[in-house]
Amino acid sequence: MSSLSQAKDMFRMQRQAKKIKKQLKKVHIEAEAEGVLVVVNGEQEVVSISIAPGVDRDRIPTLIMDAMNRAMKKAQIIAAEQMQEVMGGLGLPTGPEESMKSMSQ
Repeated sequence: MSSLSQAKDMFRMQRQAKKIKKQLKKVHIEAEAEGVLVVVNGEQEVVSISIAPGVDRDRIPTLIMDAMNRAMKKAQIIAAEQMQEVMGGLGLPTGPEESMKSMSQ
């Protein structure tokens, strides 16, 4: 593979990554824990936190952490899936099993 071809692939991958990053900002992921709702976007930024009336004040911090951790994990999975599509489209390994295959060849 020529270095010009590699440079084109890298440029294409950067362009795709920027496009996916824009798309991820628009994706909203929700997680709820006993009346506390956390919404994050695909870029793992908190969009909103809602607390239902009647939620025990002493439990709010724990519930927020629980909902936020679950929302962030979902956002990470979604982002990883989106990036795998880009990597696969460029013929790059997309997961651990494919990385191992390419290393053994």
